[in-house]
Amino acid sequence: MASIQEPEVQFAQRLASNEKPIRTRAIKKLRKYINARSQKAAGGFTGDELLKLWKGLFYCLWMQDKPLLQEELSKQISSLIHSFQHVDGQFLFLESFLQTFKREWTGIDRLRMDKFFQLVRFMFRQTFEMLKRKNWDSSVVSSFLELLTAQLLQSSSGAPSGLQLHILDVYMTELAAVGSAELTADQNLTFIEPFCKTVSKTKDRILFSGICTNIFGTIIDQAPFAIDDLMKELKAAQASDSDSGQASEEEDEEEDELREKTTRKPAGKKKTVKQINGTFSDELLFLLFGLASRSGTPGRNRQRLYRIVRVLRDLSEGIFPQDEYPEEVSTDEDDDMFGSRKRMKRTGGRGEDEEDGADSFLFLCCRADCCEVG
Repeated sequence: MASIQEPEVQFAQRLASNEKPIRTRAIKKLRKYINARSQKAAGGFTGDELLKLWKGLFYCLWMQDKPLLQEELSKQISSLIHSFQHVDGQFLFLESFLQTFKREWTGIDRLRMDKFFQLVRFMFRQTFEMLKRKNWDSSVVSSFLELLTAQLLQSSSGAPSGLQLHILDVYMTELAAVGSAELTADQNLTFIEPFCKTVSKTKDRILFSGICTNIFGTIIDQAPFAIDDLMKELKAAQASDSDSGQASEEEDEEEDELREKTTRKPAGKKKTVKQINGTFSDELLFLLFGLASRSGTPGRNRQRLYRIVRVLRDLSEGIFPQDEYPEEVSTDEDDDMFGSRKRMKRTGGRGEDEEDGADSFLFLCCRADCCEVG
């Protein structure tokens, strides 16, 4: 008598079918199956069951050709996280996704890599959307960050470097796309904290470089846009007040003060601005400095973290790292984190910066003194 296969095995086989109609029907049925089963009190999934489903989902995307259809399929797969009725099931689905991609990553060929890059991006977008639907509850966010640390950032995670770097590349972008209008400075710091802790102790130079470039480098790169947003808010407030005719003298004085502080000063070729952005809080600067100054922090990590602290300190005072460039040098030609620009020489006649590592971000602050912050 033939044995009855588990539903998860049947779904995996249909999802990985050579026939597109079979795969399409399997995705629709899987959504209904997850929704119905997760509503039951004792109907949760086990990790092994979700790993079987994810193997089928992985090869479902593997079999899909044509970019537009790949994008639509990635959206369908990533949105399955919302079919789970409980947060524990959603996190187990995310964990099984990461475990599957860690296992399969090195087997993805060059021609198929782009569509799996896209699925990773969409999975993190939908995960942040799930956290948003939970009103960014601190306990739920903490569970997500613990999962992320265990699966990707710890030395024992076994995550391939390519997967780590791609997740670092999309992390800040997708977080901003979902939560920029709602997240406070403290919440932003919470999402960044695991990366701060990792760079203070990791001996993986690739991971260290990726965090510096894609996490801290993104923060630095977005600093000018915070000023633009501030000025737009001021103009909108001014227009609103002029319509109502009720702007107070105190508001006018405050606006004048902010406008004065955001004016570029030509003296000394220094461009100073009032940096108003919750991400650049004193807490972030103090956190990085505290981690860098610990006795257990590797010396090489400490030196580079001090550079980051120096740049963040300058930003809090309204000085952009781009101010280190001569006035006649145009930065419009290199928008990709100044990746193609040659490294600048350090001051004091110490020659070129020969340290490899944090790539374009550390290039922005290569003239900072490595040995002191104050």
